Parts: sequence; C-alpha cells; structure tokens
Amino acid sequence: MALKYRNHDQTELYFVTFTVVNWIDVFIRDCYREQIVKSIRFCQENKGLQVYAWVIMTSHIHMIIGTEGKMKLEDIIRDMKRHTAGKMREILEDNSFESRKDWMLWIFGMAGRKNSNNIDYQFWVQDNHPVQLPSPEMIIQRLNYVHNNPVEAGFVTEPQHWKWSSAHDYLGGKQGLIDVILLA
Repeated sequence: MALKYRNHDQTELYFVTFTVVNWIDVFIRDCYREQIVKSIRFCQENKGLQVYAWVIMTSHIHMIIGTEGKMKLEDIIRDMKRHTAGKMREILEDNSFESRKDWMLWIFGMAGRKNSNNIDYQFWVQDNHPVQLPSPEMIIQRLNYVHNNPVEAGFVTEPQHWKWSSAHDYLGGKQGLIDVILLA
C-alpha cells in the first residue's frame, strides 16, 4: 500500500520525484517527454504550479516546485499525474512505431490490477515523497542533484547539454521548454 505524504506548508518549496512503475524507460522518445512538458505548462498556466527546477530522465522526473496558492500542491501533483498517465496510455496505444508498446501496456496493466486504487492501468508509482526545502543549503543541494542527474547517468558531460532540464536556464540561457523561477 502506498504511503501518504503531504505538502504541509504550501508556502515552501518541495523536491518531488515522479517515477514510472517498475522504472520502465518510457521517456526515451520525444513524444512522451513532450507530453510531460505540455502537462507541466498547463499546470503552471491554470493551476498555479511554480517550477524552480526540473529534469526528465528516462524513467522518472525530478522537480523543485511550489504553488502560488490557486490550488494545494498535492492536488496539482495528483491532477498532473492522473492526466499524464492517461495521455501516456493514449500515446502508447496509438503509436504504431513503438516496438515496446505491448510489453509496456502489459506491465502498466499488471500494475493497475494489483493496486486497488486503479481499475486496469497504472503508469506512475503513487508516492512522490515531497521533501520540503526550508533552507538555502537544501535548495542548492537538490538543485544540483536535479541538474546533475543526466551527467551521473552518462547521457551528457555537462548538465546544460541535456535538453529536458532547466540546467540551461540557470546558466543564463533560455531553454524555452518550461518557464522556471530561478533560485540562484
């Protein structure tokens, strides 16, 4: 059974991780990553999500986020995960070029049937374990962690070279994929 974590102080920043069930490397294709970007932008424009840092890895997403108060952060996260799970299912089912389609849909179906909170499909691990970031030291540590994730995974040699991240924004450039509020 999934543990319940809450964002107790809506005025604080939080580090969150969204993980695909079984750590499946879904986000190796642009069509899936682009859907995540669209969903984050929607939540920024319509739900009050504030994004301070982000990275899309192959099987998970890290973000430093907050809310401007339109909605509680846990409600934004819930809605975003629900929406993206449905969209990922649609994209997978409609993608005739996805060689792993049947296998991934089978895994997501098995995960959904094992979890009483779902009917027949589960894309995300339910926990996102938000970590409150009350100090500048914690913020910098998590900011570096987010941006160095693609380097540690061996995808790039410099954080700013990973297109699916806010690292470029922090070096004075504008990636343009997601608007971020700079922390440092």
